[in-house]
Amino acid sequence: MIQSKTNISKHISYKTLSIQISLNGLSFCILNTQDKSVLKIEHVVFDKKVTPFELLDAVKHAFNTEEWLNEDFDNVQVIHVNELATLVPKPLFNEDAIADYLKLNSKILKTDFITFDSISVNETINVYVPYVNVNNYIYERFGDFTYKHYSTILVEEILAQEKNASGNKMYIHVDTTHFEIIVIKEGTLALYNTFEYHTVEDFIYYVLFTAEQLSLNPEVIETVLLGSITKDNAFYNILYKYVRHISFGSRKDNFAVTEDIKNNHSHFTLLTHF
Repeated sequence: MIQSKTNISKHISYKTLSIQISLNGLSFCILNTQDKSVLKIEHVVFDKKVTPFELLDAVKHAFNTEEWLNEDFDNVQVIHVNELATLVPKPLFNEDAIADYLKLNSKILKTDFITFDSISVNETINVYVPYVNVNNYIYERFGDFTYKHYSTILVEEILAQEKNASGNKMYIHVDTTHFEIIVIKEGTLALYNTFEYHTVEDFIYYVLFTAEQLSLNPEVIETVLLGSITKDNAFYNILYKYVRHISFGSRKDNFAVTEDIKNNHSHFTLLTHF
């Protein structure tokens, strides 16, 4: 989705700013579009889950205190992270009834602004609630910008990678307070869901429950890991006790591995968005 105000820049900076926002934290990334190099990655993790009002305060604080956020950017992109999203087959989508799709599995308010992303790779519509107060602030600050839901980026990229695949695959994308499971069967999307966790036991319970519900054998299913999970953490170790075929996925970019980008499966949505 694109805001309509014009952003007049004095010169081309060859820099794009990507901002990922959630009630649990913020992530910022600056890309040099000339040489495709990542100039900056910064994460802010909140002590507790905040309200949308507190989220806006945190965004404002970042822009008021970090000099590198006040540079000139040719493009600004915002990624909204929350559970208030659902996928609808494009032939069944009716924009006039957009709120009805979310009411089935999410708690929404009458005052919530609801929008959607189109996912062309499998002809679906992702209906979701963005943090409109943050959108308004970014609009006032930069003018034109684009925004998407977190799950749109995950689903688009994974389906693009799996479009010619045969067999079944389970992707697990791990973040600091939640993780996503995307199941692909014969190159098509069989499931997307997001889960909040507090312990490793929560994590493995949801993984095994999902496998059981979809009749996926943990001894057989190929499982691909993305996000903040690594071989030396507790989540990998408990997963390996129950799931036999585990590998790490990768972003399809050529960004240089730096101190901030230690592997090719981390910062998946933040960098894939470019």
